[in-house]
Amino acid sequence: MIKLFSVKEKAKKESAEAAVTGKKKSSAGELRIQKDISELNLAPGFSIEFPNGTDDLLHFEITLKPTEGYYTGGTFLFGFEISDNYPHDAPKVKCLTRNVFHPNIDLEGNICLNILREDWKPVLSINSVMYGLNFLFLDPNPEDPLNKDAAKMLRDNPRQFEQVVRNGIRRGW
Repeated sequence: MIKLFSVKEKAKKESAEAAVTGKKKSSAGELRIQKDISELNLAPGFSIEFPNGTDDLLHFEITLKPTEGYYTGGTFLFGFEISDNYPHDAPKVKCLTRNVFHPNIDLEGNICLNILREDWKPVLSINSVMYGLNFLFLDPNPEDPLNKDAAKMLRDNPRQFEQVVRNGIRRGW
């Protein structure tokens, strides 16, 4: 039988110790993201940066430099926000590179990637998201667009789409 009062007392004691030492107890999300980051398999063209330092693993940026497809030669920055409820909640990912002409990324940086929405499952990881982002740049999906103009151009005139993307990469978006 669990002695409820002793459990509460232990929690209070740990809380008081954390206040004195300045150490806070890690959330499940922090523990899981530590594991994900330690197992991160950075594919060619990817890099990761922690703008708030490596003590804050819940906020980081990933840079993608596609090596194939329409977006070869471009550099795209994504901001990741991880909740304390990760991996039960999907990470919030935003494209920080503005005005990217992409069917699945709108001009505000919102990303249409199924594993960041309805297909997220706790068994997925940051690696899964990175592979998904890479795939969006290898094979943009005009059938599920956030940027309807880019999707229409890709469907109707792929050559013009490629030219617009090339010009955007040259100008640095």
